[in-house]
Amino acid sequence: MGDGSFWLPEAASSLASDLDVLFYFVIWVSTIIFVMVVTAMAYFTVKYRRKSPNERPPFLHEHKLLETAWIVIPTILVLIVFTWGFRSYVKLTVAPPDSYEIYVRGYMWNWEFTYPDQGFTTLEPILTVPVGRPIKLIMYSSDVLHSFYIPAFRVKHDVLPNRYTSLWFEAEEEGEYQVFCTEYCGTSHSAMLAEVNVVSEEEFADYLASGGGGYDDLPLEEYGQILYAGQSCQACHTLDGSALVGPSFKGLYGATRELTDGTSVVADEAYLRDSIVNPASQAAVGFVAGSMPNNYQGLGDRELNALVEFIKAQE
Repeated sequence: MGDGSFWLPEAASSLASDLDVLFYFVIWVSTIIFVMVVTAMAYFTVKYRRKSPNERPPFLHEHKLLETAWIVIPTILVLIVFTWGFRSYVKLTVAPPDSYEIYVRGYMWNWEFTYPDQGFTTLEPILTVPVGRPIKLIMYSSDVLHSFYIPAFRVKHDVLPNRYTSLWFEAEEEGEYQVFCTEYCGTSHSAMLAEVNVVSEEEFADYLASGGGGYDDLPLEEYGQILYAGQSCQACHTLDGSALVGPSFKGLYGATRELTDGTSVVADEAYLRDSIVNPASQAAVGFVAGSMPNNYQGLGDRELNALVEFIKAQE
C-alpha cells in the first residue's frame, strides 16, 4: 500500500488527488446518509410499534417541509457529484498538448512499449517515463481485449484489438509502480503485469539515448533470462520442473519429445527455436492449438538464440 490508505493505494500522479477527494466525498456522504436512514428506521420501529394486539397507530399527515427536503437535498448532492465527476472525466480523457507519446501493445500475456521518437521497443514490460511530465499512452491489442491499469496513478482504460485507445498521466514522484491487466484475457491473465519506472529527466534522456537499455553486450544466456521475464515466458513455462500451460524449461533441452503424429524428436537447438516461432510445426503430445501466442515470430536471431541458450542452461 505504500503511503496509501485503507481504501486506496498511494497517490503518485497529478490526477490522483482530485479523484481521491471525489471518492472520499461520495464515501462519507453515503455513510452519513446510511447512518441517518438506519437511525430513523430504528427510532420509528420503537416509537410506532404496536403495544397491544388491539392498538391501532394514529393517523399521520404528510410533512411538506420534510418531503421537500428529501427531494431537494439528494438532487443537490447528485448534481454536485455529476458536475465534479464530469470535470474529472474531462481531465482524465484529454491529454495536455505537450504530452510525450508512447505506444503500448497488449498481447497474451505481456505489455510492449514503443518510443516512436527514438524508434525502439522495450524487451521487458517496463515503461520508463520522466517525473513531472505528461505522458500519453496510445494503446492497442494484437489479440483479445485487455485493460491497462496503474492503481497509483488512478488511470485505467481498455486495450482493444483493431483500434487505438489512449490514457495519460503525469507522475509526481520517482519510483516503481505496478501495472495490471484488468480484463480477463486467458489462462495467464493474472501474470500479465508490467512496471512503470519513473525517473528524473536526466535519467530519462540517458535511457532514450541508450535505446532502451542496451543489451547488445550481454552474454546470450543472461540476455535470454531477461527475455524469459520480458516476453512473459514464465506465464506458461516454469524453471522448477512443474508444468503449466506449456512444458517446464527445466531439463527440456536434450529430452525426447513425443509428437502428436506418433513420432518423437530430441529437443535440440533447432527444435527449441522452431517451437518458439512455429509451435504447431512439431506439436508435442498434450499441446493445445492456440495456447502458444504467435508474437514470438517477430523476435530477431539474437533474441531467439538467447532464449535457446537460456533454455539449454536449465538442467
